[in-house]
Amino acid sequence: MHPSKHGDSPLVLDSPHSGTIYPPDFNFSCPIDQLRHAEDQLVDNLFEDTAKTHDIGFLKALFPRTYIDVNRNAADINSDLLSDPENLEVLPNPTQRSNAGHGLIRETIGQHTPVYDRKLTAREIEKRLKDYYHPYHAALKSLLDDCVSRHGMYFHINCHSMPSSALRNHYMGHPPDFILGDMDGTSCSITLRRAVQFFLADLGYRIAVNVPYKGVEIVRRYGAPARGRNSLQIEINKSLYLNESTGTITPDYNRLKGDIDKLIQFCTHLAHSQASPQAAD
Repeated sequence: MHPSKHGDSPLVLDSPHSGTIYPPDFNFSCPIDQLRHAEDQLVDNLFEDTAKTHDIGFLKALFPRTYIDVNRNAADINSDLLSDPENLEVLPNPTQRSNAGHGLIRETIGQHTPVYDRKLTAREIEKRLKDYYHPYHAALKSLLDDCVSRHGMYFHINCHSMPSSALRNHYMGHPPDFILGDMDGTSCSITLRRAVQFFLADLGYRIAVNVPYKGVEIVRRYGAPARGRNSLQIEINKSLYLNESTGTITPDYNRLKGDIDKLIQFCTHLAHSQASPQAAD
């Protein structure tokens, strides 16, 4: 976590899916190359330097989303994954994502390859929640609460990337370069979202909104625009900067990184225009 040193910015960035440190107790059975494809590869690199340069609060997960996904509800668990679901402290409440193998704990990867060749125990899940999930959310909440204390609001950007192949069923012809997700207008001020949308379009990018990615747990949890809590998910098409087959950056990487720096400077000014210093409510 890199908090703002001077607290001057009401902007906060987080990258929950770019972690590459695989914990020794993961004990997966699938090829690690398949797990790596689930990472939001290099998203932290795209945003971290600009956050430091402009003194913006920034948080990234070091662990992979396939180990535990902080962008899921803590109860989004498929009971069939566990040998002893009755021992979980939280009552499993599976959604379509966990039923498809993409819940709090990833069950399948790629073309339905199982991540594990065994059942997990409730103790394993609780340890991942205690050591990774809850600390991540506590750190993010701390950054956001500090913005509210200093500025009376925050503009939080939840940073992701998406495989170009995931867009083929939704977009004919040219797929979007960026997808902005605001939970159908409920997690972020429409004024802020539209400003970001038009800024990126002016840079020459193709922009879509909420389809197929409108945001999940993080923007749902921290977005309350009527109270000045604005959380916007940004998905970047991986083909803009990455050879998706080899995982290596393309010559366009530096151009994209420069444009992201411009975007973050714009969002900083945008957030300041909405801020008014006050005590946290």
